[in-house]
Amino acid sequence: MDHLLYFDYNQKSSVLLIAFFHAILFSFLLWRKGIRENRKHSKWLAAFILLGGLYLCPFMCGYGGWYSKKSYREFLFFIPFQQLFLLGPVFFFYVKTRLNRDSIFTRKDTLHFLPAIAYLAYSLIVFITDKLLLEEFYFYADGRDKDLAFWYQMAGLISMLFYLLLSLRHYLRYRQMVLQEVSYADEIAFKWIQHFAIAFSLILMLRVLFFILNPEWGQFGSKYWYYLCFSTLLLYISITGYSATVKTAVSLDAQLLLGLGPPGADLGREADPEEAEEARALREWRAKITRLLETEEVYRNPNLTLTDLARSLDTNRNIVSRVINQEFGMNFNDFVNEKRAAAVIVKLKNGEHHTNTLLGIALDCGFNSKTTFNRAFKKHTGSTPRQFIAQNKL
Repeated sequence: MDHLLYFDYNQKSSVLLIAFFHAILFSFLLWRKGIRENRKHSKWLAAFILLGGLYLCPFMCGYGGWYSKKSYREFLFFIPFQQLFLLGPVFFFYVKTRLNRDSIFTRKDTLHFLPAIAYLAYSLIVFITDKLLLEEFYFYADGRDKDLAFWYQMAGLISMLFYLLLSLRHYLRYRQMVLQEVSYADEIAFKWIQHFAIAFSLILMLRVLFFILNPEWGQFGSKYWYYLCFSTLLLYISITGYSATVKTAVSLDAQLLLGLGPPGADLGREADPEEAEEARALREWRAKITRLLETEEVYRNPNLTLTDLARSLDTNRNIVSRVINQEFGMNFNDFVNEKRAAAVIVKLKNGEHHTNTLLGIALDCGFNSKTTFNRAFKKHTGSTPRQFIAQNKL
């Protein structure tokens, strides 16, 4: 009779076991955080990490000797630990909710999970047929775990690649919208999303590499190194994902993320269909915006948004966006940061850097971080603040 808690603690199984327990721990912590703080993205990330932990199980337990024990082997056979059709959609919905806190899961979104549901149904049919209906294995006559079948592994890889590309496309569109909406885009550039996408990409690249080097995925062979790399990346995602904190962006119209263009890209004609009159109106709005910035210095508000500026002008954001895009030739974020950089230059020429720090001057002009200040200043002047001071002998 098999020992109740049989597990061969060798070097390979123990390392994967540690990674598995870390995944379980962080998925629990993230789920609890999501409930306490009402954060959808924390729950999606918890689900992704949990699926990653389960993904390790067949090889973790395999190196632990479970495939050599009948009852343990059948447990691994009939429980679909590797949910390859779930990893991609869960990653995608994590990105969506991380970028937009008001993102809503609709009935249509359930379509993304149909392949995973179909595989679960297939697994259930296999279990009922081989364990409940027949006296001997039919599906498992070959004695190989269905989770490790080549067709499933390849289909899962294609699914994950598809959702990685879909997530990157969504991220790039959202980033474009943010540049049109807020003056602190660098603070909500979501570098964590970039890092997460890179980690996920590395997992898939390694997966392709090991497909080439060892296409017989049902055989353990050298795949331990793939699972070791996977465990390392999963641990990185778990720790940094739990600790990552970013400034929350304003909620953007869902239609903008469907590729209908930035705010104001095709608006403004409603006010006056005549092109000549419209051009005159845009020039007038340009003058009003310039006057507002010069007199009230609204750019000094570090959290300034397109909506805030439109409200100060007693108009709608679409008109302001159109004017900034067409008349000034910039997006809103660059436009405001250029004004902030110009204000910093004025203070430098007045010698304020002798009595105040550069960061202090930057914060007073509306920048909210040293990194954003340095990046924006160099973009608009071609040099760093200290180089500018030295070049102009200030």
